[in-house]
Amino acid sequence: MTVPKRLDEEVLAGGGVNHVVRIGSTVRRPAGPWTHTVHALLRHLRAAGFTGAPRAHGFDADGREILDFLPGHVAHDPAPDHVRSDTTLRAVAVLLRDFHDAGADFVPAADARWYWPGREPAEVICHGDVAPYNCVFRGEKPVAFIDFDTAHPGPRIWDLAYAAYRFVPLADPGNGDFTLPVEEQARRLRLFADAYRLDDEGRAALADTARDRLDHLVRHMHEQADAGNAAFAEHISAGHDRLYRADAAHIVRHAATFTTALRRER
Repeated sequence: MTVPKRLDEEVLAGGGVNHVVRIGSTVRRPAGPWTHTVHALLRHLRAAGFTGAPRAHGFDADGREILDFLPGHVAHDPAPDHVRSDTTLRAVAVLLRDFHDAGADFVPAADARWYWPGREPAEVICHGDVAPYNCVFRGEKPVAFIDFDTAHPGPRIWDLAYAAYRFVPLADPGNGDFTLPVEEQARRLRLFADAYRLDDEGRAALADTARDRLDHLVRHMHEQADAGNAAFAEHISAGHDRLYRADAAHIVRHAATFTTALRRER
């Protein structure tokens, strides 16, 4: 059901698969079966001292979730140059590490539901979609993540690999994001892993996990489109799935280069 726009609503750009509006100091978004669990997670993060996520304020009369509006700008395409700086790359990795650490002891309710099923080992709560379009910047500094719909329990590397794919970025030459040669992608991937303080096991698995994460994304897109989700059908029609498959193949081709760059000297 589409909620009629009120006079005090400002439609926010880049809502992706959701219609998102701002009313004063709050954001209103469509709720799903997972939203109560996400709100419990957001409350836990705030209690743990993590400020890089919006606070949740329940639901409005239209059934939409109510969240803080976080001042700043979100890096939609085409992303500003500072989004691709080494400084931003390190800062996003630190923010992601802080988020994972703050949520590591979150205990979901017995009847908790997630957008995506949990993955083992469930080391932390993954955001599920850490990317420039879900990152709030103030000036040139990344300060918060938004859109926690896809949060779910999982291994750190599952979240980290996708964030690296988006922020390095690990893009194929056919992708408009391909602005860096492979050797530079490898250098930035190492910076990202170092800033996150990724362990040796994670470094060995990062390239393969990034490929798996893109394979998972493509499957999800087609499942949603087949189920009648118009937004995902539009993404497929626009060729997003082909782009992700090409990027996954790029990561496979250069996995040895990426993994060698990630290896820490003993």
